[in-house]
Amino acid sequence: MLLRLRLLLASAGGGLLLLLILCLGAQNLHDRPSLNLGLGRNVAPLPSGFLVGLALVVGVISGGASAALLLPGSATDHDQEPGNA
Repeated sequence: MLLRLRLLLASAGGGLLLLLILCLGAQNLHDRPSLNLGLGRNVAPLPSGFLVGLALVVGVISGGASAALLLPGSATDHDQEPGNA
């Protein structure tokens, strides 16, 4: 359980750190295409590097969360589940 929590917190912390660096680096970009959302376009045009970086950050966080959830538990974790009494 502790390993899962550490992995989840590490992936979330790393993702938030990448997001902070991405936001600082995307302030001076000049090429800003707008994003077509299906129903309309976004209000402010976003830099294309920001969109790619945001997809990377979401991938890091979701990958770490799925790895933490799919991590096999120890024998003590299985003993504490309801139904294994």
